[in-house]
Amino acid sequence: MRTTTKNRHSVVLGLAGLVLMSLLLAGCGGARTDPIEETRIITEEAYIFSFPILDQYKMLFAMALYPESGAYEAPLNVLGHKTELLGPDYTLIVRPNNDTAYSAGWLDLRAEPMVLSVPAIPLDRYYSFQLIDLYTHNFAYVGSRATGPDAGNYLIAGPGWTGEAPEDITAVISCETDFAMALARTAVFGTEDMPNVVTIQEQYAVTPLSEFAGTEPPPAEAAPQLPPYNREQARSAGFVAMLNAFLPYLEQHPSEAELWRRFAAVGIGADFDLETLDPEIRTAMDAGVASALEKIEAEGANLGSRQNGWMLTEASFGTREAMQGRYLRRAGAAFFGLWGNDLDEAFYPEASVDADGEALDASEHDYVLHFAADELPPVKSFWSLSMYNLPQQFFIHNPIDRYTLGDRTEGVVYGDDGSLTVYLQHESPGKERESNWLPAPDGLFSLQMRCYWPEPAALDPLYAPPGIEKAD
Repeated sequence: MRTTTKNRHSVVLGLAGLVLMSLLLAGCGGARTDPIEETRIITEEAYIFSFPILDQYKMLFAMALYPESGAYEAPLNVLGHKTELLGPDYTLIVRPNNDTAYSAGWLDLRAEPMVLSVPAIPLDRYYSFQLIDLYTHNFAYVGSRATGPDAGNYLIAGPGWTGEAPEDITAVISCETDFAMALARTAVFGTEDMPNVVTIQEQYAVTPLSEFAGTEPPPAEAAPQLPPYNREQARSAGFVAMLNAFLPYLEQHPSEAELWRRFAAVGIGADFDLETLDPEIRTAMDAGVASALEKIEAEGANLGSRQNGWMLTEASFGTREAMQGRYLRRAGAAFFGLWGNDLDEAFYPEASVDADGEALDASEHDYVLHFAADELPPVKSFWSLSMYNLPQQFFIHNPIDRYTLGDRTEGVVYGDDGSLTVYLQHESPGKERESNWLPAPDGLFSLQMRCYWPEPAALDPLYAPPGIEKAD
């Protein structure tokens, strides 16, 4: 069923209405929950389900609908390009990468499909277009691993499209929501390589199907009617109003019909007015949001198993099929880092503790990470280590302007036996060691490894880097 303003069911949010709903949910003759507690429980469940969707709301609004946001990239159906590697001044998304140049665009698929065109890419240069729907499902990839190095034209169709693809379309990709994020990463071999990457970015294109095929365009859709994203509202009972504004652009999956019916008890997909909400109900809903956020944050810190002090993130991003029913995991992953890749595309071990299980704190210790030759990450493309401060999870300014160190870092020195030692500390380890220094903040930090296009051996079992040792 497609969610529209016309077919939403009206639900009275007075206490009596919630009592009735709770009785219906409990079933005849079954145990009945106090309606206020039932409101809290349903709100918690609904918020966990909705958290990634609200994050997508925020990103769509900031990047494509509100030029004054400070995070604006480009209008709908236009790719924006980062022509410099991201550094410590970039704070739109936590844990950004410093390995690839980003290209990004929000696709409006309501009126007609969009065609994503890519040029031929050299075999030694990794690239990928990650296609993400409003639920944060990675519904498809175009790139080195998924489609190969050849040029191609990929038709991306929304849920209402039933047309025929032109002959020169390489593949048709279906999206279950009216809007989708196309997020590209193109590998950069140092700052001097950036002009080559810009040349590639200029050949990436997003084109309406009618323009691509030379046919009459369909009637244009009106601009999406979304109120400004408000973080305080999004973390309170008011999230329901924000979600309701977004629902016309979400296709409800048949497997989740019962969930949506249940969520209607707290006003989702129904009439909702925060200002006239019964105070007792509002308190219960705020409590449900608070408890949901606690669970989401806890899940975001525990997305896998820990080995050698590293969190080996299990499958936490993927297609609808891969993430079906895993709503807390989907929310925790969005909290940890929005728009993460499928494991087959990139694997992200993370460490915030050392080999002794103690928090990494460069105000207290210097650290070393030593790889024997046979312990280096097994990848088909490349690997890197990125340094982030905590709790902010951003890059930090440092005297050598280095935010990532990996197998492509110029000047890194390996041992005669093929081993590699990386120095993780706030102050310089000395000129003779600075080639292998990844500067840390003067406090708590987290180290993120990225393994792009991992070898099968890195995924089964999951590759665990060596433990981070105190140097002092």
